[in-house]
Amino acid sequence: MTNLPQALPVPIARSRVRKSQAASRAKNVKTLRAVGVNVLALLVAFVTLFPILWMISTAFKPQTEIASLTPHLAPLHPTWTNFHAAMSGAGTGYSFWSFAKASLFVTVGSVVFSAVLSLLAAVAVARFRFRFRTSFLVMLLVVQMLPQQALVIALFVDFRNLNLLDSLSALLVLYTAFALPISVWMLRNFVATVPKDLEEAAAIDGATPWRVFWRILFPLVAPGLVATSVFSFIFAWNEFTFALTFLGVDYARYTLPLYVPFFFGRGFVNWGAIMATSVLYTIPPVVFFMIVQRRMASGLTAGAVKG
Repeated sequence: MTNLPQALPVPIARSRVRKSQAASRAKNVKTLRAVGVNVLALLVAFVTLFPILWMISTAFKPQTEIASLTPHLAPLHPTWTNFHAAMSGAGTGYSFWSFAKASLFVTVGSVVFSAVLSLLAAVAVARFRFRFRTSFLVMLLVVQMLPQQALVIALFVDFRNLNLLDSLSALLVLYTAFALPISVWMLRNFVATVPKDLEEAAAIDGATPWRVFWRILFPLVAPGLVATSVFSFIFAWNEFTFALTFLGVDYARYTLPLYVPFFFGRGFVNWGAIMATSVLYTIPPVVFFMIVQRRMASGLTAGAVKG
């Protein structure tokens, strides 16, 4: 006779059943949580991207569709008329590229100058001990807390006394100055992550201070420099108040943020041209971010150190 398997005692069987049910419930809760997170992420992405999609769609719509009481996400009769209006200059006598060149000059210049100055200042703060070093760092944070619009009148008077108004050089100096506090503070942490032993070893091998800086320190701080440059680029590219105040009425020096209001008339607003200009206006920051996104991701985490 074959031995039949003996039945498990009732308490052990019930314990195994309860464990199986608990594991099943935990798995279901984990699945529901993952689904909830994904649904929330999709909702946030939709809310974030919908204005951009609507802007692009409106840029290709004729005026009749834009003014229609029945909105459509996609244009029914796509047209390039709005882009032609955006490129024409809106009756200013200057083309879209004139405003774009002014913006690129100011933005690229401020990014380069702020990057160089902030890197040198960050190295000095992170590597050297000097009097009022802590006060200098605190001052950088205090300056960042001040609203920039509150400085418009005082800076306007100062720049007028220096004969710097109605020129792109004034904006270049302003944007560089505004980008320096946050850039120095962030780069200080990036420089602090570089071990001093590497610099000391290079110095022992006979490397000059400039060679140590260029061959050892700069490559390791470059990701952080890219991360801070993104903030400088976005601020300089989008700034409107100081550009409107300091450039006067000379359209030849106007930047792109000042070009969009030209499509607002007293009795009519050319929304198609505004959206087309906004699409063109958005392309350079997107391209810049796509170029530096790899280094930016590592740069944002490289400076997350204490001290």
